Amino acid sequence: MYRRVRVTLDNGDVFEGVLIPPTQFSDPDIVVLKLKNGYNVGFKKGRIKELVELGEVAPPPTAQPAPSGGGERIWLLATGGTILSRVDYVTGGVYPTLSVDYLIEILGGLEAPIEVEEVTAKFSEDMTPGLWSLVAARIGEAFQRGARGVVVMHGTDTMHYTAAAMAFAFRRAPGPVVFVGAQRSSDRPSTDAVLNLKAAVAAAARAPFAESVVAMHKSSSDSAVAIHRGARVRKMHTSRRDAFQSVNAAPIAEYYPDKDVLQINTADYKERGGLEYTTKFDEAVALVKFYPGMHPRLLEALLEIGVRGVVIEGTGFGHVGEYLLPAVKKLTDAGVVVAVASQTLFGRVNLYVYRRGRELLSMGVVPLEDMLPEAAYAKMSWALANFKKEEVARVLTTPVAYEISPRSDPTAFGAL
Repeated sequence: MYRRVRVTLDNGDVFEGVLIPPTQFSDPDIVVLKLKNGYNVGFKKGRIKELVELGEVAPPPTAQPAPSGGGERIWLLATGGTILSRVDYVTGGVYPTLSVDYLIEILGGLEAPIEVEEVTAKFSEDMTPGLWSLVAARIGEAFQRGARGVVVMHGTDTMHYTAAAMAFAFRRAPGPVVFVGAQRSSDRPSTDAVLNLKAAVAAAARAPFAESVVAMHKSSSDSAVAIHRGARVRKMHTSRRDAFQSVNAAPIAEYYPDKDVLQINTADYKERGGLEYTTKFDEAVALVKFYPGMHPRLLEALLEIGVRGVVIEGTGFGHVGEYLLPAVKKLTDAGVVVAVASQTLFGRVNLYVYRRGRELLSMGVVPLEDMLPEAAYAKMSWALANFKKEEVARVLTTPVAYEISPRSDPTAFGAL
């Protein structure tokens, strides 16, 4: 059983928390407590003046052997990232690994039988649309083998790109595809890896929806994990544990560890069902942020490298400088699909309000409503790979994975 203890140090400081049992990876000279705020703190044994037991607490649930039918298993796909990283205390750097043994061991097991598969060992900045294809293929294989849900362990910096890509790739699925990461590596005292993974497995096992989602801390504490739609989420902070936020939408669900409750926040979702997906993504796509004084050659150069689709992050309603209009027209005249999202994130593109927007429309630029730029990039890659060129504009503006809402929610802005 897990024990709640009070530790008094040699300088008089007192700490209360749950005593974390040592594992094969632990430093034998360090005692680790999980504090009420969710953070871990470690002390050298030589500094502990007194350790008083305050009572037992229930341990995390333990995984059971997988049934032969396979229908209740959760597939855990490892792609690397901080959640699967360890600190090299010689260099101070964080390095990816494919071993999930440490993470599962400190969690104390998972609530559902799992199958673990290694896909790749990449930091998220090294992910590409080509690797999205690999991830989609492995997810599809897991569902074909009877997975109830799939959890993908992924680096956080581009996890929202991959989650959006899978939201478009899987039109129907038998269960959720839950992306999970960590802002702090699993061997650090403030790690968020354990709770995020527990919530991800809970969502994969219990959720009634079958969508691509992201499971990450809702706040800096361990009080809840938010489950965000893959095409509606963005990493909004470099290091906070609650870095991921839904934009122009609310999280589809939330997980509360104290009561082990998965709360579903909407009745509007894709239900579990059959399996319909694609693994094809086009890598000849660019995401370009407009800025004052941007040189037209930056857009024209995209033609030289053979880009087939461009998403421009425009200002406000979706605008660019007048000096870029000839370059935009060169792209559209050459058959490149050009679409515009807003770099403001909240609100929606509207190219009918000002003259500049109407000029862009006259050139064939596709307005993307309230779609996030990252989701738009992923959707452009998916659309160009799976539809005829003349269909792409229609596909981009047709909601597929809740990436476009019929109207903006006035309460969404300011809720972060």
